[in-house]
Amino acid sequence: MDNANKLTHFNDEGRAKMVEVGEKLNTRREAVAVGSIFMLPETLDRIVDNNISKGDVLAVSQVAGIMAAKKTSDLIPMCHNIILTGADINFNIDKENSKIDIEAVVRTTGKTGVEIEALTAVSTAALTIYDMCKAVDRGMTITDIKLVKKTGGKSDFVRE
Repeated sequence: MDNANKLTHFNDEGRAKMVEVGEKLNTRREAVAVGSIFMLPETLDRIVDNNISKGDVLAVSQVAGIMAAKKTSDLIPMCHNIILTGADINFNIDKENSKIDIEAVVRTTGKTGVEIEALTAVSTAALTIYDMCKAVDRGMTITDIKLVKKTGGKSDFVRE
């Protein structure tokens, strides 16, 4: 197999490895990921009214998402540890559909992108909402976690 078609996450023995990025140039990189958590209307009302016994659900979820972005390499085995230059979590309350949409924006200047960090941030923010509200609604559904934008490095990506 020539180097152009070689899978870079496998060593010569076919086992997983962390990709070498030392020769890559540092560039400004950004990734945006989204996801949703559906719940009972009463649960959403309690979150909005800050009436969940464990505390301010969105504040805690926001911090959890940012912390998760910073710790992604501790969770995903072949993910590089990256110094983030920024991370933010945004929420959109959709009462009509009884859900919270979550968006994570993660940035760095470095040799590798932050897509996994953004996806991990969204996932953890959603899981934190679930954890804080499970006593009143175990039927919540986390869904549609996906990368919507990636810039920097050799290529950009924007989901249609």
